[in-house]
Amino acid sequence: MAEPLSAADLQRFSRHLILPQVGVEGQTRIRAAKVAVIGAGGLGSPVILYLAAAGVGNLTVIDDDIVDVTNLQRQVLHDSQSIGRPKVDSARDRIEALDPDICVTTFNQRMTTDNALEILKGHDVVVDGSDNFPTRYLINDACEILDIPWIYGSIHRFEGQMSVFNHRGGPGYRDIFPRPPPPEMAPSCAEAGVLGVLPGVIGSLQANEVLKIIMDIGNVLSGILMLYDALEMRFRGLKVSKNPERSKAKVLLDIEEYCRDDSPAVAKDTSIASAIQRIEPMAVNERMDGGWKPYVIDVRTVGEASISSLHFVNELIPHIDLLSHLDDIPKNQDILLHCHHGQRSSMAAMILEKEGWDASRLFNMEGGIDLWSRQVDASIPRY
Repeated sequence: MAEPLSAADLQRFSRHLILPQVGVEGQTRIRAAKVAVIGAGGLGSPVILYLAAAGVGNLTVIDDDIVDVTNLQRQVLHDSQSIGRPKVDSARDRIEALDPDICVTTFNQRMTTDNALEILKGHDVVVDGSDNFPTRYLINDACEILDIPWIYGSIHRFEGQMSVFNHRGGPGYRDIFPRPPPPEMAPSCAEAGVLGVLPGVIGSLQANEVLKIIMDIGNVLSGILMLYDALEMRFRGLKVSKNPERSKAKVLLDIEEYCRDDSPAVAKDTSIASAIQRIEPMAVNERMDGGWKPYVIDVRTVGEASISSLHFVNELIPHIDLLSHLDDIPKNQDILLHCHHGQRSSMAAMILEKEGWDASRLFNMEGGIDLWSRQVDASIPRY
């Protein structure tokens, strides 16, 4: 049974208590909750700050990185005095400064197949503040095994996305992204850049979903992949559902091996198989020289296309707008998709497969236009 709120709590959280959807019962649930946040960086910063301010009684923070001066443009959990310190130590200090009654547990280590289940067990909700594919698949599988809902978030330049997975039988990350691309297809903030306020937007929304799940109020963002475009100030939702042919995770695969083409783990797990073709720029160029004529779609933004573009592109459709242009995309020929590094075009290919396109005729150009510049045509500007 949860401990009753103290007199200090009643005063501190009075603005929550007067909300009929929250009240004393809801705040008591928040105070008793256990939430794990994986990553104390761009997304983890607003998540941790708002969950601490809301009074979540037990916060676990997992991160093996140290604070760097380049983090401060977006990672508002830290400050200049924290440079060089472990992020989990900086996070602990900030949480305790906000509310000394919160129980803070930190793990200054990377989450792996060896420690994930031990670290996450017993938590009510898990929040993804990571920046790489292997960790997201690990979170997904661990939360399925432990039956814990988790909140996914991702940011890239001016775009973000989020969803709630494994909530009351709802879909999981692997229902949307069945097979992970190579790790190098997810450019870091250092490689691709990110608008400083973007993780604040997505992270705040992640924290909002945590509180709704804890208090069992409102409509949780399960079954919808939310896409956000900061330049256009636009939110869109892509409906997603469980893949009835996918088996629930029972064991944790080696996350680094899992993302490699020759991984035995991938070969053994047929539930993540996909017929979408993965092809590098050099192979694209060779096949086109031999007469291959796919319908080529650039899924980058208009601004990116103004920096550099490929002369054989048939159509520019930013990936966030793909669902509005399905009627423009042929179904009777090969489709080649590309973006900057390959991540957004991979997602676009998965969307087309879900919408009825023949996966065997969908080709994702790995490494995107950046790798094209390095492999095929150095005159194409890199950015």
